[in-house]
Amino acid sequence: MKPFAYVRAGSLAEAADAYASHPGARYLGGGTNLVDLMKLGVERPTALIDVTRLPMGGVTELPDGSLRVGALVRNSDLAAHPLVRERYPVLSQALLAGASGQLRNAATTGGNLLQRTRCPYFQDVSKPCNKREPGSGCGALAGVHRDHAVLGHSEHCVATHPSDMAVALAALDAQVELYGLAGVRRVSAAEFHRLPGDHPERDSVVEPGELVTAVLLPAATAGVPSAYRKARDRASYAFALASVAVVLAVSDGVVAHAGIAFGGLAHRPWRARRAEEALVGAAPTGAACERAVGLELEQARPLPGNAYKVPLARNLAVDVLERLAHGGPAPHGEDA
Repeated sequence: MKPFAYVRAGSLAEAADAYASHPGARYLGGGTNLVDLMKLGVERPTALIDVTRLPMGGVTELPDGSLRVGALVRNSDLAAHPLVRERYPVLSQALLAGASGQLRNAATTGGNLLQRTRCPYFQDVSKPCNKREPGSGCGALAGVHRDHAVLGHSEHCVATHPSDMAVALAALDAQVELYGLAGVRRVSAAEFHRLPGDHPERDSVVEPGELVTAVLLPAATAGVPSAYRKARDRASYAFALASVAVVLAVSDGVVAHAGIAFGGLAHRPWRARRAEEALVGAAPTGAACERAVGLELEQARPLPGNAYKVPLARNLAVDVLERLAHGGPAPHGEDA
């Protein structure tokens, strides 16, 4: 492991200043992804800016009924929080479907969002990877790509984002709060991560030196029926082959609101805007749900080894939509 400096920040301003004064620095929270990548030689930071002592560890109910989740709230604590379980069950279910209990106890809300979009080729420094080394090529395109993207990928990268939490946040219309030298700004969770395009090395819209300080869960989707479902190879710690987060409100027999996001299919959580538009104002029949999801997945461009992901994602989404629409218990968590 390459030697690095260590700075323990005492304030947000101190953290931003330390980052700016150490080109190649990284912020350190739970470290569950960053430290692993450092051990592999993929990440080689010049300095670690420890932000774990900053006051970003609480879940606060705001006057309008929304929740502000500090960036240092542990995944296990967020999943178990009574207001999250009551108002945003899709988020609690997604968190519990992600990683192992030990990792959830260490991983933070901000760190979960900022984990690298990655695949085995990214983590193996002997293999070509445009994300790790721009211009070196994408080993997965002509290699093993069973777990890779079917939506929004490019000739430069076909990796998928691994976060379960981020999929739920996208469906919930959550916002991510960022702090940097220019001040505070907020970004839609659905737009926080990037598609690869010509620059797959850039996972998110975070500017150099910016720090995730909080996630805001809106009052508008609080209490709306929701569920998360994930398919993976085994019931223990594994990334999604495909997953879906659904937030669905039905009023007077028609869909009043739909928030749908897929995981495991793209370089970022994939907000299913076409499917949502097709459902809102329509009766949530089985045929309508199938048509809406089909319209979304028409955009899929599967690779030779992962075409199975398209029907898998379709079946997951249609099943969750139908169950939520008719008030039944939506299956949640994972399908081994």
